Amino acid sequence: MDELISEAAEEFAAAHTTPFDGAPAAASDWTRANTSWPGMMAGLPEARLLEALIVVSGARSVLELGTFTGVGALAMAAALPTGGRVVTVEVDPDNAAVALRHIAASPLADRIELIQGDAREVLERLPGPFDLVWIDAWKVDYPRYLDLVVPKLAPRGIIVADNLFRGGATLPPADGDEGTRGVLEFARRVQEHPGLHNVLLTVGDGLLLAWPAPR
Repeated sequence: MDELISEAAEEFAAAHTTPFDGAPAAASDWTRANTSWPGMMAGLPEARLLEALIVVSGARSVLELGTFTGVGALAMAAALPTGGRVVTVEVDPDNAAVALRHIAASPLADRIELIQGDAREVLERLPGPFDLVWIDAWKVDYPRYLDLVVPKLAPRGIIVADNLFRGGATLPPADGDEGTRGVLEFARRVQEHPGLHNVLLTVGDGLLLAWPAPR
């Protein structure tokens, strides 16, 4: 499938985005060198956008669904104020073990709690509220994540979900694979949710932001 964003545009954007440094850079470099799917980690534009949202909102409580190798969790933890915390959930035990090594080797370890398990089950017992929720896990489960996350969102909190384009698979005529259907259902529910406002950004593979509608 053709790229949705031209390579030249992506290169220009990368050249004008603050590069990773410190622990996120180390985890990103390791991921590119040692995994078959480095694109599963939080990309630089996505990570810096999450940082911006944390900084401008003063977020202190962050939830991440889909840790992978820990790049996103480390990037968000670096942006938090003193006393802020990231809770990150990863279902794959091998990925969780890698992420834990990256977290433990960083000066940010005291800001991050990694929970290994199915996000749907973990969300049932997490108390919240969360100022920012970053969703980048199993696409088929996106609708369920939404149902579980909205009640735990802080009054001025924000949900950020990745891969709304699925490399173009969600665009008409959308194909019928299970993950694509999950993303499309998630997008429909967000769009029709009476308590949310939202915007879909053409950043990376499509980022959907949703927040409580002003009263």
